[in-house]
Amino acid sequence: MINWVLRGAILLWALFFVIVGVRGLLDPATYSETFKFTISGVAINTLRADLSSFFLVAAGGAAIGALVPTWTRALLVPAALFGTALAGRLIGVAMGDPTNWGIIQGMIIEALSLALMLGSWWALSRPAAAQDPAATAHIAE
Repeated sequence: MINWVLRGAILLWALFFVIVGVRGLLDPATYSETFKFTISGVAINTLRADLSSFFLVAAGGAAIGALVPTWTRALLVPAALFGTALAGRLIGVAMGDPTNWGIIQGMIIEALSLALMLGSWWALSRPAAAQDPAATAHIAE
């Protein structure tokens, strides 16, 4: 039962980030609205490419990890992406980068995403007998 809940949570997470990634791919100005920063000129192309790829690859890895039981390691892809982003933000804060509510909100989302992906990877990659005590009940009989 817990596996289905985790898989559902991961798929909802992936759907959200697919939407963010596709919206940004089609209209990078949505990133400015969502993340509260402005960018112009040729940097828009970099924003479109880099942020969209970040979100779409993370969502793809999460979806594969949730849908294909033997590929739970795919959950480590979004964990690595969001963990690296969180580490970069923490380094920036430690070095005195300007911080506002948008940065703090991003750090919270990255930390929760990292926890969801690592926790789900750990739980879903365990042997079936260890996950379901009822599966081993017949052995004791």
